Amino acid sequence: MKYFLDSAILDEIVYADKHWGIDGVTTNPRHIKNSGKPFMEVIGQLAKQFAGRKFPISVEINPHLEVAEEMVAEAKRIAALSSNFVIKIPCTEQGLVAARELAIQGVPVNVTLIFSPSQAIQAARIGACYVSPFVGWKESAGEAAMDYVEDIAEIFSIHAYKTEIIVAAVRTGHQIARAASAGADIVTAGFAVYKDSFTHPFTAHGLDLFRRAWDETETEE
Repeated sequence: MKYFLDSAILDEIVYADKHWGIDGVTTNPRHIKNSGKPFMEVIGQLAKQFAGRKFPISVEINPHLEVAEEMVAEAKRIAALSSNFVIKIPCTEQGLVAARELAIQGVPVNVTLIFSPSQAIQAARIGACYVSPFVGWKESAGEAAMDYVEDIAEIFSIHAYKTEIIVAAVRTGHQIARAASAGADIVTAGFAVYKDSFTHPFTAHGLDLFRRAWDETETEE
C-alpha cells in the first residue's frame, strides 16, 4: 500500500518525501488555507518541487463550481501547470459528468468525497484514476467506515477496475492498518498521523529497559 501525505505545507511535504519516502500528496481547500499562502502560490511551489519526477499531487478545483462544463474548464487549466497534478472532482452527478469528460481527454482525476460503494463504482466505470472514500468522517458519525472500503476493494477486484482506492480522512495508525487490510491501494494522512503511527509506548519502554541494561553492562574488552 502506498502512502500519500495529506498536506499543502511544503516543508513537511519535503521532509516526508526525503525521510519517509512518501508516494504522493493530496491537498484540499482546507489544507491550502492552513498553509497561509495563496492557492496559486502553493500549487506552483508543489509543481516546481516535484518537476521531472512521477509524483502524483491531487489538487482540488473551486468547490463552488457546480456545472460540469465549468469544472472541466477549471480542471484543464490547473492540470496544464504540471504533469503531476491529479484533479480532485467532487462525487456529485455533475462532478461525475465532468470526471468522465476529463478522463476521455486524458486528464487524471481523483473523485473525492466518496461515501458509498455506488459512488465509487461510477467513478471507476468512467475511468477515474483514483477514488477517495473518507473514513474518519464516517467513523465520527458512528459508522463502521472500513466496511465500505472493503466492499469497494472487492467490487473493483471482481470487475477488474483499474481505479486506485485512496483511503482519506485518516486520523489514526489503526485506520492506516485497517485501510491496508481492507484492500486499499493508498492511504493519505496528515504529517502528525504518520509520525504517531511510527511509534508505540512499548517500543519506548523496551528501549528504556535495553538502555539501562546496556549502561549496567561492561562493554569494553
